[in-house]
Amino acid sequence: MPRDQGKRLHIVHFTTVHPRGDTRIRVKETASLAEGSSVEVALYVQDGQGPERDEDSGVAVVDTGPPASGRVRRMLFGAWRMYRAVRAARPRVAHFHDPELIPVGLALKLSGIKVVYDVHEDVPRQILGKHWIPAGLRRPVASAAAAFEWLAGRAFDGIVVATPTIARRFPAYKTVTVQNFPILAELVAPDPVPYGQRPPHFAYVGGITGIRGSREMVEATGRVGEPECRLQLAGGFSPAAHGDELAALDGWQRVEFHGWASRPQVTAILGNVRAGLVVLHPTKNYPDAYPVKMFEYMAAGLPVIASDFPLWREIVDGAGCGLLVDPQDPDAIAEAMEWLLAHPDEAEAMGRRGREAVERQYNWAPEAEKLLALYEPLMSGRRAG
Repeated sequence: MPRDQGKRLHIVHFTTVHPRGDTRIRVKETASLAEGSSVEVALYVQDGQGPERDEDSGVAVVDTGPPASGRVRRMLFGAWRMYRAVRAARPRVAHFHDPELIPVGLALKLSGIKVVYDVHEDVPRQILGKHWIPAGLRRPVASAAAAFEWLAGRAFDGIVVATPTIARRFPAYKTVTVQNFPILAELVAPDPVPYGQRPPHFAYVGGITGIRGSREMVEATGRVGEPECRLQLAGGFSPAAHGDELAALDGWQRVEFHGWASRPQVTAILGNVRAGLVVLHPTKNYPDAYPVKMFEYMAAGLPVIASDFPLWREIVDGAGCGLLVDPQDPDAIAEAMEWLLAHPDEAEAMGRRGREAVERQYNWAPEAEKLLALYEPLMSGRRAG
């Protein structure tokens, strides 16, 4: 993306894995930095879709080429292409979002660029759940990954993490926890359908995978006694064949599938359903993570049906904003859906309390301030910490 002659690009966020529309990276972090720091900000991606400029934030999206086919090629050739592109831009700060780009971050650091590592997931814990890694090797590989991340973290100028649990693995003096809480102005329909007039529909928005409860949500919807019950499903299947697996279930006839939806489309969906579903399985990082989708449903004024994890129970029971279920039990999920349909006044009150909790605590504004505070010494030439 061309820039004004002589004007240096101050901040580059880059990723070879995440889509250019990633909510955490583009909608929240780069937009907040562009608005709050008054410097030029760009997002470098690798998707072959070409350049663009975000009309709202002014953030330039730079396409460094088509995605490399396969994980190994992406980690080698894709990473090399990304390194050359970011190095040529000569930003004051380079902020990357994929653990496989740690070598790129180290190389940029050696070239004199300040580097921030954004840790979205607990990678060592993820490795422990990778079935394609032989069982006897998972723990040593996870330990090696944790050690590599820790050593690299010592070299970088700042670490941004998505959860307090992840923060414990990095130096406290340079680490800031920036959680994926929703933006207050988002996901609230300008003219929402009054709650009592909404059809008996439920929503799930996000990646559609087995461990995120896709099968259980479809099966539960099919078991709800209300014949007009529908599941508004928006997102992408992973793997792609998972869509065929879900379509073979009896409950699929009650699913209205939207594919990937824009933020305005998501807002419209959430403004015309009775509740949001977030029934992730007790695997990977989920039980210890703050569930982004749950907070988005709360921000939209919806009651939630959520997995009964201890951390999530504190949130849902603390706010009085929904029902907790065994995420691997379709009958329990269906029972919760039926309860909300049978008690619309209580369900609407849950949604109001959830929205109030987001306004009070679980929103993006204070997270953006923490991100800007991390950047202030980096942009001024002082070391963070």
